[in-house]
Amino acid sequence: MKPIQVGLLGIGTVGSGVFNVLARNQDEISRRAGRGIEITMVADLDVARAKAVVGDGIQVVNDARAIIANPDIDIVIELIGGYGIARALVLEAIAAGKHVVTANKALLAVHGTEIFAAASAKGVMVAFEAAVAGGIPIIKALREGLTANRIQWIAGIINGTTNFILSEMRSKGLDFDVVLKEAQRLGYAEADPTFDIEGVDAAHKATIMSAIAFGIPVQFDKAYVEGITKLSAADIKYAEQLGYRIKLLGITKRAEKGIELRVHPSLVPSKRLIANVEGAMNAVVVQGDAVGTTLYYGKGAGSEPTASAVIADLVDIARLHTADPEHRVPHLAFQANTLQGAMDQLPVLPMSEVVTSYYLRLRVADQAGVLAKVTGLLAEAGVSIDAVLQREADEVGGEGSTQTDLIILTHDTREGTMDAVIAQMQALPTVLAPITRIRKEELN
Repeated sequence: MKPIQVGLLGIGTVGSGVFNVLARNQDEISRRAGRGIEITMVADLDVARAKAVVGDGIQVVNDARAIIANPDIDIVIELIGGYGIARALVLEAIAAGKHVVTANKALLAVHGTEIFAAASAKGVMVAFEAAVAGGIPIIKALREGLTANRIQWIAGIINGTTNFILSEMRSKGLDFDVVLKEAQRLGYAEADPTFDIEGVDAAHKATIMSAIAFGIPVQFDKAYVEGITKLSAADIKYAEQLGYRIKLLGITKRAEKGIELRVHPSLVPSKRLIANVEGAMNAVVVQGDAVGTTLYYGKGAGSEPTASAVIADLVDIARLHTADPEHRVPHLAFQANTLQGAMDQLPVLPMSEVVTSYYLRLRVADQAGVLAKVTGLLAEAGVSIDAVLQREADEVGGEGSTQTDLIILTHDTREGTMDAVIAQMQALPTVLAPITRIRKEELN
């Protein structure tokens, strides 16, 4: 059978990895796909650099639309990134009848509904395994491997930069700003790390997983997003003393009134496997009603790990290239003719309606009655306390200090209720600094 021809848009870190892995493992990949898969055309603004990567015999252009216009190209790989030109090129490729493989989580989280609808109408596939958790095959697990299950919740460490920073803060007792500079020096963090450290990147990925798990549209605009910039070494130390580690989690959960979709730092019990994922590694826990708890662990970024996922998508498309579009795996796992009802029934909940438990740290005056007043406000609001830790004043502020830290763990409470009681506690004259609130996830 004639090899399937692929056009590659962008040959940076991931693009060069795709080219190299495909060339190195060509025989094995062809045996699995049932036909050859060949990159025959590459588009990159830096033509000279691209030619240095791919060598002779492959056409290199500086205009991505030349690939889309080529009738011999069957699949377009989009590795440009971002929301702008990438969206236009993906839609143009679909309109031209090309299948698309993309690693662009931002594009799919924001414009996925439009892109998947266009692909379905045209009878082509959009594959995106590399968009979430790099080399970990979590999309295939959710769409295919766990298809018998009613997914109950997903919780993932899906941003390697923030996990590296939190691991370093915990192991070395350093504050966020210090570790961020080290992460940038080592290449784990970008010069502008905003998307990573503010939780946006993780929220893009959580949005995609949520759509697949629960049969809802991709709705990034409804995700709650909170990063790690306000975490202190003190909170990481206190969490450790209480038997927890702090991780930035992307969480999506089936609740009574809808779907939770949120990214924020979370206390996770130290005994959980995911709490022990260190450095720049990724891990995703999926809870299904039939299978129970499953864990997926591996490299969430990097040239060849991400290339592994891109090429897996190429193989899937090569296998199904001639299949009736009605018999392919749906983009978001649920058949389109049954999806609308599920969409209507499962709204994404506002954060005020989310129920979880909490870690609170209050810097308070070291005097009698403070603890009683704080716990009294919690009791009045119906918030049940799980544990209280009060530090010695000299341990917090040095010898002769007149202030101390009060740490409280709560049982499950509605976020809106917690917002109100935190405002009441903050107004107390004996509370001397902004209250730190970190959500707690038992993941059991």
